[in-house]
Amino acid sequence: MRLFLLLLSAATVAAAALTAISGGTPLSCIASADPLITVLALFGGLTLACFAAGWISGDYSWVDRLWSVVPVIYAWIYAARAWPDTRLVVMAALVTAWGARLTLNFARKGGYSGTEDYRWAVVRARIPGRLAWQAFNLGFISLYQNLLFVLFTLPLYAAWRDAGTPISPMDFAAAALFAIFLLGETAADQQQWNFQRAKQSAGGAKTGDIARGFITTGLFRYSRHPNFFCEQCIWWSLYLFAVSVTGEWVHPSGVGALLLTLLFQGSTALTERISMGKYPDYREYRKRTSRLFPWFSRPMP
Repeated sequence: MRLFLLLLSAATVAAAALTAISGGTPLSCIASADPLITVLALFGGLTLACFAAGWISGDYSWVDRLWSVVPVIYAWIYAARAWPDTRLVVMAALVTAWGARLTLNFARKGGYSGTEDYRWAVVRARIPGRLAWQAFNLGFISLYQNLLFVLFTLPLYAAWRDAGTPISPMDFAAAALFAIFLLGETAADQQQWNFQRAKQSAGGAKTGDIARGFITTGLFRYSRHPNFFCEQCIWWSLYLFAVSVTGEWVHPSGVGALLLTLLFQGSTALTERISMGKYPDYREYRKRTSRLFPWFSRPMP
Protein backbone atom coordinates (compact mmCIF):
# COMPACT_ATOMS: atom_id res chain seq x y z
CA MET A 1 0.00 0.00 0.00
CA ARG A 2 2.81 2.42 0.87
CA LEU A 3 4.50 1.69 -2.46
CA PHE A 4 1.21 2.32 -4.28
CA LEU A 5 0.82 5.69 -2.52
CA LEU A 6 4.37 6.60 -3.49
CA LEU A 7 3.69 5.81 -7.15
CA LEU A 8 0.39 7.70 -6.99
CA SER A 9 2.13 10.77 -5.56
CA ALA A 10 4.77 10.61 -8.27
CA ALA A 11 2.11 10.25 -10.98
CA THR A 12 0.28 13.31 -9.62
CA VAL A 13 3.46 15.41 -9.77
CA ALA A 14 4.19 14.07 -13.26
CA ALA A 15 0.69 14.94 -14.47
CA ALA A 16 1.07 18.48 -13.15
CA ALA A 17 4.45 18.78 -14.88
CA LEU A 18 3.06 17.56 -18.20
CA THR A 19 0.18 20.01 -17.96
CA ALA A 20 2.56 22.87 -17.26
CA ILE A 21 4.80 21.91 -20.19
CA SER A 22 2.08 21.93 -22.83
CA GLY A 23 -0.82 23.81 -21.31
CA GLY A 24 -3.22 20.94 -22.10
CA THR A 25 -4.78 18.26 -19.93
CA PRO A 26 -2.58 15.46 -18.51
CA LEU A 27 -4.17 12.86 -20.81
CA SER A 28 -3.75 14.99 -23.93
CA CYS A 29 -0.12 15.63 -22.99
CA ILE A 30 0.60 11.93 -22.56
CA ALA A 31 -1.08 11.11 -25.86
CA SER A 32 0.69 13.78 -27.89
CA ALA A 33 4.07 14.34 -26.28
CA ASP A 34 7.35 12.69 -27.08
CA PRO A 35 7.34 9.65 -24.75
CA LEU A 36 10.64 10.73 -23.25
CA ILE A 37 8.88 13.84 -21.91
CA THR A 38 6.35 11.61 -20.16
CA VAL A 39 9.16 9.48 -18.74
CA LEU A 40 11.06 12.56 -17.53
CA ALA A 41 7.92 13.92 -15.86
CA LEU A 42 7.50 10.62 -14.00
CA PHE A 43 11.18 10.69 -13.11
CA GLY A 44 10.77 14.11 -11.51
CA GLY A 45 7.71 13.00 -9.56
CA LEU A 46 9.39 9.83 -8.34
CA THR A 47 12.55 11.67 -7.29
CA LEU A 48 10.60 14.11 -5.13
CA ALA A 49 8.34 11.39 -3.73
CA CYS A 50 11.27 9.12 -2.78
CA PHE A 51 13.18 11.97 -1.16
CA ALA A 52 10.17 13.05 0.89
CA ALA A 53 9.25 9.47 1.87
CA GLY A 54 12.79 8.75 3.06
CA TRP A 55 13.06 11.98 5.02
CA ILE A 56 9.67 11.54 6.71
CA SER A 57 9.80 7.80 7.42
CA GLY A 58 13.53 7.34 8.09
CA ASP A 59 13.43 4.38 5.67
CA TYR A 60 15.72 4.98 2.69
CA SER A 61 14.90 1.87 0.64
CA TRP A 62 12.04 3.40 -1.33
CA VAL A 63 14.02 3.47 -4.57
CA ASP A 64 15.07 -0.14 -3.94
CA ARG A 65 11.38 -1.07 -4.06
CA LEU A 66 10.97 0.73 -7.38
CA TRP A 67 13.87 -0.98 -9.21
CA SER A 68 11.71 -3.79 -10.58
CA VAL A 69 8.63 -1.65 -11.28
CA VAL A 70 9.58 1.69 -12.83
CA PRO A 71 11.74 0.44 -15.74
CA VAL A 72 8.83 -1.78 -16.79
CA ILE A 73 6.49 1.23 -16.77
CA TYR A 74 8.95 3.23 -18.86
CA ALA A 75 9.38 0.35 -21.30
CA TRP A 76 5.66 0.11 -21.97
CA ILE A 77 5.32 3.89 -22.34
CA TYR A 78 7.69 3.65 -25.30
CA ALA A 79 6.13 0.44 -26.66
CA ALA A 80 2.58 1.81 -26.41
CA ARG A 81 3.48 4.91 -28.40
CA ALA A 82 4.67 2.81 -31.37
CA TRP A 83 2.22 -0.08 -31.00
CA PRO A 84 2.48 -2.71 -32.38
CA ASP A 85 6.13 -2.25 -33.43
CA THR A 86 7.64 -5.74 -33.06
CA ARG A 87 11.03 -4.64 -31.78
CA LEU A 88 9.58 -2.42 -29.06
CA VAL A 89 7.06 -5.04 -27.97
CA VAL A 90 9.83 -7.63 -27.64
CA MET A 91 12.02 -5.18 -25.72
CA ALA A 92 9.20 -4.25 -23.35
CA ALA A 93 8.30 -7.92 -22.84
CA LEU A 94 11.91 -8.75 -21.96
CA VAL A 95 12.09 -5.87 -19.47
CA THR A 96 8.80 -7.08 -17.99
CA ALA A 97 10.23 -10.58 -17.52
CA TRP A 98 13.27 -9.02 -15.82
CA GLY A 99 10.97 -6.96 -13.57
CA ALA A 100 8.83 -9.96 -12.63
CA ARG A 101 11.90 -11.96 -11.60
CA LEU A 102 13.32 -9.12 -9.53
CA THR A 103 9.96 -8.39 -7.89
CA LEU A 104 9.51 -12.01 -6.79
CA ASN A 105 13.07 -12.27 -5.51
CA PHE A 106 12.83 -8.95 -3.66
CA ALA A 107 9.45 -9.83 -2.15
CA ARG A 108 10.50 -13.22 -0.78
CA LYS A 109 13.44 -11.55 0.98
CA GLY A 110 11.03 -9.15 2.71
CA GLY A 111 11.90 -6.13 0.60
CA TYR A 112 8.31 -4.86 0.53
CA SER A 113 7.73 -5.39 4.27
CA GLY A 114 9.34 -2.10 5.29
CA THR A 115 12.80 -3.52 5.94
CA GLU A 116 15.60 -1.18 4.89
CA ASP A 117 18.55 -2.53 2.87
CA TYR A 118 21.32 -3.30 5.39
CA ARG A 119 23.89 -1.43 3.27
CA TRP A 120 22.21 1.96 3.83
CA ALA A 121 22.97 1.75 7.56
CA VAL A 122 26.64 1.16 6.72
CA VAL A 123 26.71 4.12 4.31
CA ARG A 124 24.80 6.35 6.76
CA ALA A 125 27.42 5.68 9.44
CA ARG A 126 30.10 7.05 7.08
CA ILE A 127 28.27 10.34 6.37
CA PRO A 128 28.50 12.79 9.30
CA GLY A 129 25.53 14.95 10.14
CA ARG A 130 21.83 14.82 9.35
CA LEU A 131 22.02 17.58 6.73
CA ALA A 132 24.80 15.80 4.83
CA TRP A 133 22.82 12.57 4.91
CA GLN A 134 19.70 14.25 3.54
CA ALA A 135 21.81 15.77 0.76
CA PHE A 136 22.98 12.24 -0.04
CA ASN A 137 19.36 11.08 0.14
CA LEU A 138 18.37 13.69 -2.44
CA GLY A 139 21.40 13.54 -4.70
CA PHE A 140 22.23 9.84 -4.85
CA ILE A 141 19.46 7.71 -3.36
CA SER A 142 16.54 9.59 -4.87
CA LEU A 143 17.79 11.52 -7.89
CA TYR A 144 20.68 9.47 -9.28
CA GLN A 145 19.05 6.07 -8.94
CA ASN A 146 15.78 7.29 -10.44
CA LEU A 147 17.77 8.88 -13.25
CA LEU A 148 19.35 5.49 -13.92
CA PHE A 149 15.89 4.05 -14.61
CA VAL A 150 15.47 6.67 -17.32
CA LEU A 151 18.93 6.15 -18.75
CA PHE A 152 19.17 2.36 -18.94
CA THR A 153 15.79 2.19 -20.68
CA LEU A 154 16.90 4.73 -23.33
CA PRO A 155 17.47 1.96 -25.91
CA LEU A 156 13.67 1.74 -26.07
CA TYR A 157 13.57 5.44 -26.88
CA ALA A 158 16.10 4.87 -29.66
CA ALA A 159 13.87 2.08 -30.99
CA TRP A 160 10.81 4.35 -30.75
CA ARG A 161 12.52 7.11 -32.75
CA ASP A 162 13.17 4.65 -35.59
CA ALA A 163 10.06 2.52 -35.15
CA GLY A 164 9.29 0.45 -38.22
CA THR A 165 12.93 -0.34 -38.99
CA PRO A 166 13.07 -4.00 -40.09
CA ILE A 167 14.15 -6.63 -37.57
CA SER A 168 17.78 -7.74 -38.07
CA PRO A 169 19.96 -10.62 -36.81
CA MET A 170 21.28 -8.20 -34.17
CA ASP A 171 17.80 -8.05 -32.64
CA PHE A 172 17.67 -11.84 -32.36
CA ALA A 173 21.13 -11.85 -30.78
CA ALA A 174 20.12 -9.13 -28.32
CA ALA A 175 16.96 -10.99 -27.30
CA ALA A 176 18.86 -14.28 -26.90
CA LEU A 177 21.59 -12.68 -24.78
CA PHE A 178 19.03 -10.89 -22.64
CA ALA A 179 17.23 -14.20 -22.01
CA ILE A 180 20.47 -16.08 -21.26
CA PHE A 181 21.64 -13.52 -18.71
CA LEU A 182 18.16 -13.35 -17.19
CA LEU A 183 18.21 -17.13 -16.70
CA GLY A 184 21.72 -16.88 -15.24
CA GLU A 185 20.64 -14.22 -12.76
CA THR A 186 17.57 -16.24 -11.83
CA ALA A 187 19.71 -19.34 -11.19
CA ALA A 188 22.23 -17.37 -9.09
CA ASP A 189 19.51 -15.78 -6.97
CA GLN A 190 17.84 -19.16 -6.44
CA GLN A 191 21.14 -20.72 -5.36
CA GLN A 192 21.70 -17.83 -2.95
CA TRP A 193 18.16 -18.19 -1.61
CA ASN A 194 18.51 -21.94 -1.11
CA PHE A 195 21.81 -21.43 0.72
CA GLN A 196 20.41 -18.77 3.04
CA ARG A 197 17.46 -20.98 3.94
CA ALA A 198 19.79 -23.94 4.58
CA LYS A 199 22.00 -21.72 6.76
CA GLN A 200 19.05 -20.53 8.80
CA SER A 201 17.75 -24.04 9.40
CA ALA A 202 21.15 -25.67 10.05
CA GLY A 203 21.59 -27.11 13.51
CA GLY A 204 24.41 -28.88 15.31
CA ALA A 205 27.79 -29.28 13.65
CA LYS A 206 28.21 -27.12 10.55
CA THR A 207 30.52 -27.85 7.63
CA GLY A 208 31.46 -26.41 4.24
CA ASP A 209 29.70 -23.23 3.14
CA ILE A 210 27.30 -23.36 6.09
CA ALA A 211 30.26 -23.15 8.47
CA ARG A 212 31.90 -20.41 6.39
CA GLY A 213 28.70 -18.38 6.30
CA PHE A 214 28.63 -17.68 2.54
CA ILE A 215 28.06 -19.65 -0.65
CA THR A 216 30.99 -20.79 -2.82
CA THR A 217 29.31 -23.49 -4.92
CA GLY A 218 27.22 -23.56 -8.09
CA LEU A 219 27.61 -20.36 -10.09
CA PHE A 220 29.36 -18.81 -7.09
CA ARG A 221 32.29 -21.13 -7.68
CA TYR A 222 33.14 -19.23 -10.88
CA SER A 223 32.17 -15.71 -9.84
CA ARG A 224 31.79 -14.13 -6.41
CA HIS A 225 28.81 -12.16 -7.73
CA PRO A 226 27.27 -13.99 -10.72
CA ASN A 227 23.95 -12.22 -10.21
CA PHE A 228 25.65 -8.79 -10.37
CA PHE A 229 27.49 -9.84 -13.53
CA CYS A 230 24.29 -11.01 -15.23
CA GLU A 231 22.40 -7.88 -14.20
CA GLN A 232 24.92 -5.63 -15.92
CA CYS A 233 24.97 -7.83 -19.03
CA ILE A 234 21.17 -7.71 -19.25
CA TRP A 235 21.22 -3.95 -19.85
CA TRP A 236 24.12 -4.14 -22.29
CA SER A 237 22.05 -6.74 -24.17
CA LEU A 238 19.13 -4.29 -24.30
CA TYR A 239 21.53 -1.70 -25.70
CA LEU A 240 22.21 -4.02 -28.66
CA PHE A 241 18.64 -3.34 -29.82
CA ALA A 242 19.61 0.35 -30.13
CA VAL A 243 22.70 -0.68 -32.08
CA SER A 244 20.48 -2.69 -34.40
CA VAL A 245 17.96 0.07 -35.05
CA THR A 246 20.50 2.91 -35.41
CA GLY A 247 23.36 1.02 -37.06
CA GLU A 248 25.76 2.71 -34.58
CA TRP A 249 27.89 0.69 -32.16
CA VAL A 250 28.51 3.79 -30.04
CA HIS A 251 25.18 5.46 -29.32
CA PRO A 252 24.03 7.88 -26.55
CA SER A 253 21.44 5.37 -25.35
CA GLY A 254 24.28 3.26 -23.94
CA VAL A 255 25.02 5.80 -21.19
CA GLY A 256 22.58 4.07 -18.82
CA ALA A 257 24.24 0.67 -19.10
CA LEU A 258 27.63 2.35 -18.64
CA LEU A 259 26.57 4.24 -15.50
CA LEU A 260 24.89 1.11 -14.12
CA THR A 261 28.15 -0.79 -14.61
CA LEU A 262 30.02 1.94 -12.72
CA LEU A 263 27.41 1.87 -9.94
CA PHE A 264 27.87 -1.87 -9.55
CA GLN A 265 31.61 -1.39 -9.05
CA GLY A 266 30.95 0.67 -5.94
CA SER A 267 28.08 -1.54 -4.77
CA THR A 268 30.17 -4.68 -5.17
CA ALA A 269 33.09 -3.16 -3.28
CA LEU A 270 30.79 -2.16 -0.40
CA THR A 271 29.20 -5.62 -0.29
CA GLU A 272 32.62 -7.27 -0.18
CA ARG A 273 33.87 -5.01 2.61
CA ILE A 274 30.86 -6.01 4.68
CA SER A 275 31.37 -9.71 3.89
CA MET A 276 35.07 -9.57 4.85
CA GLY A 277 34.09 -8.02 8.16
CA LYS A 278 31.58 -10.80 8.88
CA TYR A 279 33.27 -13.92 7.48
CA PRO A 280 36.97 -14.72 8.17
CA ASP A 281 37.21 -17.06 5.14
CA TYR A 282 35.96 -14.46 2.66
CA ARG A 283 39.47 -13.12 1.98
CA GLU A 284 40.57 -16.59 0.88
CA TYR A 285 37.47 -16.86 -1.33
CA ARG A 286 38.48 -13.59 -3.00
CA LYS A 287 41.91 -15.02 -3.82
CA ARG A 288 40.44 -18.13 -5.42
CA THR A 289 37.40 -16.82 -7.32
CA SER A 290 36.82 -14.14 -9.97
CA ARG A 291 35.07 -10.99 -8.74
CA LEU A 292 32.41 -10.65 -11.46
CA PHE A 293 33.28 -12.29 -14.79
CA PRO A 294 32.78 -16.09 -14.49
CA TRP A 295 36.16 -17.80 -14.78
CA PHE A 296 38.06 -20.89 -13.72
CA SER A 297 38.65 -20.97 -9.99
CA ARG A 298 40.17 -23.04 -7.22
CA PRO A 299 37.43 -24.53 -5.00
CA MET A 300 37.48 -23.64 -1.34
CA PRO A 301 39.01 -26.31 0.94
